[in-house]
Amino acid sequence: MDLRHARFVRSALDTAESAELSRVDALADELAAHLAAESPTIDLVHIHRAQSSAVQTIVAAMLREHLGFREEVVLTPQDGFVTHARPDFVYSLGPGRGIIAEVERGGTTTNNHDLKDLWKTHIATDAQHLFLVVPNANWNEAGIAREHPYNRVLTRLGSFFGDPRREIDVVSLHVFGYGREV
Repeated sequence: MDLRHARFVRSALDTAESAELSRVDALADELAAHLAAESPTIDLVHIHRAQSSAVQTIVAAMLREHLGFREEVVLTPQDGFVTHARPDFVYSLGPGRGIIAEVERGGTTTNNHDLKDLWKTHIATDAQHLFLVVPNANWNEAGIAREHPYNRVLTRLGSFFGDPRREIDVVSLHVFGYGREV
């Protein structure tokens, strides 16, 4: 099994955020179990020049049908920002509270999609948690790993957690790595 999962949490949480985090962690565990079970199917579609939507379709089945995420929902506009952010998936935890889930493939780090997804969560008034599903590796035509996005995402986005000076207002980040690594 090639599924990897890392969790980052803001260093100081209030009581309500701590309780909410238990719910978020339970959803993350269910998603991780689904991704692990679907690992052979994901490996078949996560190949050089495959459609980006191939992996998203597999992940969508769990997020939509089993966990209750909604797809392609436009987030509530933030005052002062001209944005029509539309994450891949959104889950409501209650009024003004939620999770954004994004499934990435080729542009995870090369096009900074990971940073854009964290920014999207940071400025969203109705999302405080991010589930980011990224490849462990991306392949070239010869079948050799040309990059390892999962490890880079952990380093890049993990830097926004654990030190109050660097932290943003995202409560938690769950990064899921899919596909073979070598």
